[in-house]
Amino acid sequence: MARVPAAVRNAMQHIRVPRGHRSRRRAPETTVLAPQRNPWLRALGLITVVVLGAWLGLLVVGNVRVPVGPMNTTMTLRPSFTGGTKINVSPLGALELDSHIAPVRLDVNVDQLDPDRAQALVDHPERISGLQDEVARDVTRGTADLAVRSCVAVVTGATALGLLVYRRPRRALAAGGLALALLGASGGTAYATWNPDSVLEPRFSGLLSSAPSLVGDARSIVTEFDVYQKELARLVTNVTKLYDATSTLPAYQPDPSTIRVLHVSDIHLNPAAWKIIASLVEQYQVDVIVDTGDTMDHGTAAENGFLDPIEDLGAPYVWVRGNHDSRVTQRYLEDLKNVHVLDDGRARTIAGLRFAGMGDPQFTPDRSGKAGAEMSQELAGARLASALRDHRAAGRPVDVAVVHEPSAAREVDGTVPLVLAGHLHRQDTEVMEYGTRLRVEGSTGGSGLRAVEGEHPDPIQASILYFDRDTRRLQAWDAIELGGLGLTTAEVSRHLPEENQPGATPSPASPSPSTS
Repeated sequence: MARVPAAVRNAMQHIRVPRGHRSRRRAPETTVLAPQRNPWLRALGLITVVVLGAWLGLLVVGNVRVPVGPMNTTMTLRPSFTGGTKINVSPLGALELDSHIAPVRLDVNVDQLDPDRAQALVDHPERISGLQDEVARDVTRGTADLAVRSCVAVVTGATALGLLVYRRPRRALAAGGLALALLGASGGTAYATWNPDSVLEPRFSGLLSSAPSLVGDARSIVTEFDVYQKELARLVTNVTKLYDATSTLPAYQPDPSTIRVLHVSDIHLNPAAWKIIASLVEQYQVDVIVDTGDTMDHGTAAENGFLDPIEDLGAPYVWVRGNHDSRVTQRYLEDLKNVHVLDDGRARTIAGLRFAGMGDPQFTPDRSGKAGAEMSQELAGARLASALRDHRAAGRPVDVAVVHEPSAAREVDGTVPLVLAGHLHRQDTEVMEYGTRLRVEGSTGGSGLRAVEGEHPDPIQASILYFDRDTRRLQAWDAIELGGLGLTTAEVSRHLPEENQPGATPSPASPSPSTS
C-alpha cells in the first residue's frame, strides 16, 4: 500500500465536508447521570421533621386548662420513652404513676386551688361523696379536649416545619399526616396498656415524700380504694387538704391495728444512717426495726463503737449477721440493750410479730469470693427452713424470716409468709414458687464508703412494712429512696401485695400469735 505523504494528510484535515456527505456514524457520547439521594436518608430526614415538628407543636399549643374538682389544672402531652403520668403539685412535689406504656407522657400540673370550690367542700362535707363522679367527668372532658388539641398541635407543627425545610406543600402535608398517624398510634398504645390500678402505687417526690398518708394508711388502702374513680377522687381530696394546710403537712396518724416494721440493710459503717433511721422511726411511728446485715464493713472490734446509737433509735432492733459482720460484731450487739440478734433459726416475738433468722455463713470483709459460697448459703437456708417447720409443728409459727443473702432466703420458700434479705444493694420483691414473699432491701448506708468509688452515688434505701395485727400478714409497704452522697432528693412509693389489690381474694390468716 502506498504511503500518503504527511503534507497531503494535513491538507485533507482542513477540508470541510458538506453536511449531507458527513458520515452518519457518530462518536459515542458520554452520559453524565445526576447524583441520586439515598432513600434511607430521605426517610430519616422526613421522620426527623415529623417528630421535631410534632414536639414543637405540643410545646406551643398542646395543653388544656381543666378544672378538676376544686383545683385548676393544666394537662399536657409530652414525648417520653417510658410513658406514664406525672402529677405536679407545686410547691409540694409530684406524684408519678405507671399508668401506660407509650412514647407520650401525660403531665398534669395543679396550678392553683380554686377558693370558691374548695370552700364549698369545706362548708358542705356531704359533697365529697359525689366528688368522685365530678372528678371522673372533669378528667374525661379534659382528656377529650387534650386529644383534639394535641392532634391540631402535631399536625400544625409538623406541617409548618415541613414547609420550612422542604418548601414544597405536598411534602409538608405528608409530614403533617405522618405526625397525626404517629400520635394516633401512640394513643392506641396508651389505651391498650392503660393501668387504672397504677394510682394504688404512686411514687412521691419533693415534700410529698414526707406525707405517705396522702393515699391513706395500709388498712384504708384496701377498704377504700375500690375503683379508679374513687382512687382519683381520694387523691384530689387529699391534695386539697394539703393546699388548705399551706406549707404544713398533715401529721401521719397510724392505724392502731397496724404493726409498722422498718426494714434496713447494708449500712456499711455510714454514720448518717442512724439519723435517717431515727427520723423514720419517729415519722412513721415504727414498732420494730429489722436489719438484714452488713452493718459493718470489716467486722473488727475497732468498729464496734459505731453500733452504740442503736440503743437510742426508739424501737426494738432485730439483727442478723451479714458477710461483712463478724462473730465479734454479733457478740457486741448481743450485749446492747433493745437489740435482738437472730441466728441458728431461733425465734423471738417482738412487737406482736414472730421473727426467726440465720446469720450469714460467710465472712468476706475483703469482698472476696470463696469456693462453695453458694452451697453454704443454701445449706444455711435449709437449716433455717427446718427450724421454721419445727416452730410451726410446735404450734408457734414464724411470721417473718430474716437472712442476709437472697440465695439463702430462697430455701425457706413455703415455710413462712415473708422472708427479708439484703446484700444486693437494691430493692426487689417477688413471690416465690411456693407462696413465700421475698423482700430484698437496698443499702440504707448508700453502700457506705464504697459509694465514692463509682461515678454516681448509690441511693439510701429503706422500707416501711405494714402488718395487720390480727393476721400478722403484710398489708402494704412504702419503698423509701433518698439521694446518695451529695444529693438531696427523696422519693416514697407505696406498694400492695397482689392479694390486697381491690377485688382479690384475701389470703388465709395465720394462727394466733404466741409469746416467747
